[in-house]
Amino acid sequence: MHVKELFNLQGKTAIITGGGRGLGEQIAKAFAEAGANIVLCSRKVEACEAVSAQLQEEGVKTLALKCDITNSEDVQQVIERTLGTFGKIDILVNNSGATWGAPAEEMPAEAWKKVIDVNVTGTFLMSQAAGREMIKQKSGKIINISSVAGLGGTDPKVMDTIGYNTSKGAVMTFTKDLAVKWGQYNINVNAIAPGFFPTKMSKVVLEQGGDAILGRTPLNRFGSEDDLKGAVLFLASKASDFVTGDTLIVDGGTHAFT
Repeated sequence: MHVKELFNLQGKTAIITGGGRGLGEQIAKAFAEAGANIVLCSRKVEACEAVSAQLQEEGVKTLALKCDITNSEDVQQVIERTLGTFGKIDILVNNSGATWGAPAEEMPAEAWKKVIDVNVTGTFLMSQAAGREMIKQKSGKIINISSVAGLGGTDPKVMDTIGYNTSKGAVMTFTKDLAVKWGQYNINVNAIAPGFFPTKMSKVVLEQGGDAILGRTPLNRFGSEDDLKGAVLFLASKASDFVTGDTLIVDGGTHAFT
């Protein structure tokens, strides 16, 4: 198979949660440029609609749907609308996320629950619903967006977000276990652990600890609007057909700094 065909997503259908901004928008554009049909969903559907309209102008077939990924009924509606429009689900990217900054000893229980519900339970519910369809068709790619924050402890001066860090570590373990469970159905389950990209979610962290982060980043910069595209396209395409249960770290080398 020619290398260009390995990375071609022509005719594939991808669902991206939280696809209306930040990393989700970058992922959506990468898949669209590779030929995929794009389904964007989020609680704030307006952002998804804006990205969808932009992609449609470029000839991409898209849907923008409102979805609270912690709500099973919302999740199932996204699956049904996707199937009704495109007939199949080839790729799922679990990108929606939540965070909360507070010292561990002061973290409100309701804030902890919100972060875990979105980042872990939402990832499970979307994977379960899309996975049922992938099992039927005996193929699929699930990509979970984790974070370098899930690799271990972080300096509280930089990130005092114990709920977020915990949830992203859980996503990596979830990825490994689901890959083992669903490999028999020809479903690849992988994760990406991005480092620091300037987004709405990371704004406060970068304002407070940006210099410290750069000081421990060998490439000495934050992620750009293109830096996640290659990694996510690899995991969504035939190029990664023999890769599952893995976490690809995209962080400019921060995790390698000792």
